[in-house]
Amino acid sequence: MFRSKTWLIILLLAGCAGVPLEYPKSPSQVVPASNATPMGEFSARWLQQHQEDSGFVGLASGNDALGARLRLIEAAEETIDAQYFLLKPDQAGGLFVGKLLRAADRGVRVRLLIDDIFTPVKDSALALFNHHPNIEVRIFNPLARQGLKFVNMLWDFKRANRRMHNKSFTVDGSVSIIGGRNIADEYFEIKQEVEFDDFELLSFGPVVAEIGAVFDLFWNSELAVPMEAFEAHFDPAELKQWRSRMDAVVAGARTSAYARAIDSPLLRDISEGRVEPIVAPAYVVTDDPEKLLQKVGAREHQSLARELRRQFDRAQREVIIISPYFVPGKEGVETIAEWLQRGVRVVIITNSLASTNHVPVHSGYARYRKQLLQAGAELFEVKSDAVLTEDEQGNSADSRTLHTKAVVFDRRMLFIGSLNFDPRSIDINTEMGVFIASPEAANRLSEAVMRDLFDLTYALELDDRQKLVWNYRGGEKRLEKEPDTRWWRRFTAGFYGVLPIEGQL
Repeated sequence: MFRSKTWLIILLLAGCAGVPLEYPKSPSQVVPASNATPMGEFSARWLQQHQEDSGFVGLASGNDALGARLRLIEAAEETIDAQYFLLKPDQAGGLFVGKLLRAADRGVRVRLLIDDIFTPVKDSALALFNHHPNIEVRIFNPLARQGLKFVNMLWDFKRANRRMHNKSFTVDGSVSIIGGRNIADEYFEIKQEVEFDDFELLSFGPVVAEIGAVFDLFWNSELAVPMEAFEAHFDPAELKQWRSRMDAVVAGARTSAYARAIDSPLLRDISEGRVEPIVAPAYVVTDDPEKLLQKVGAREHQSLARELRRQFDRAQREVIIISPYFVPGKEGVETIAEWLQRGVRVVIITNSLASTNHVPVHSGYARYRKQLLQAGAELFEVKSDAVLTEDEQGNSADSRTLHTKAVVFDRRMLFIGSLNFDPRSIDINTEMGVFIASPEAANRLSEAVMRDLFDLTYALELDDRQKLVWNYRGGEKRLEKEPDTRWWRRFTAGFYGVLPIEGQL
């Protein structure tokens, strides 16, 4: 009894340990594009030719998205700014970090900002990376380092539950990648068992400066803590060994992930002028990091959700919502019903129970399906074995999860970003995204989605008894229970559905 109490006290004291939010740090800013670099010269020509319009090339393939990042890192001459919710120490993460290290060796300033909660990279590895004179790592809204991580999370739940979900990557102040991907194998077609279908934008023009300003806002926030604050210990002798391991990761991948990514057909087409970018006015919207210091659900700090609502209210004909996690809540259902009543077609594409990687979130969505269908919304759930993307050899994963976050408004305006349509994105986390005023881009994405929709998803409807039915390929296959799932997964979803957790989903 005494021993168990002792361990409980130790765990509680560990949870009490402070988080070094007050650790001193020097502010820094994005270095504007310079004509002294090839990408800066390209940016200057773009601005001269297109003035206030930005340029975009879609990155639907994970292989293309990884290749674009690696190519940009190799071409960088002055700065690289990377902001991510999640960075894993797998092959994609190793390639990414290894290439950043080589860029820093060339004199490139590297700033890496990552959220703390789901990043499994050890502090000692990040400290080694941060030790480079041209690299600075900051951890966003960190947990205490003493004791067990889950205890620290529970002890400081009110603060630790608030996360930075933003994702952006900018090189030489000239070219950015923005969208929904994190840095891990499953986002880049490396992990062949399960892959995430996502969509990002390779961006240039005035929008890049706006993305850079968002990075600075978070980088200089009081919640961004320098790596030095955690006193992660490492032997300086390990630095040489670690560098050798990073070199081996990059060299070893040249015949596999690296080679495929660098040899991306899309990258070749871009470099040889066979791909014409979308040219259009665009603007970036982000939640302020101050949102995480305010009461959950404070409307005045929901900048991105507020702008999305403004665009929804302007829609006259159609909105297409693509979101891996869709939990509208009672208020959301009522709002969607209002759009439908004024004649706006509402198409919602999300994960099925079989394809989702978050069963609790699906349970939050499932309770609103009947209400949405009764109001007139069109619901589509992605098949877990749908081949939404393939690599250039035609290979695809065994199971796929939708991870794209996009909205098309009246086929005139397109949104791409990090926000999911759920309480966590809207009320709890910070999110960012770009709005592109381009009928061409909006039509292109809409047509691509709608063309294959009935082959890649189940269309939901209500039968005469008001029971859910899943139709596949226009009714060729008709099911009356969650498709492609075993009883245990359905039971688990039902169990989560009775718990009072919707506000955390």
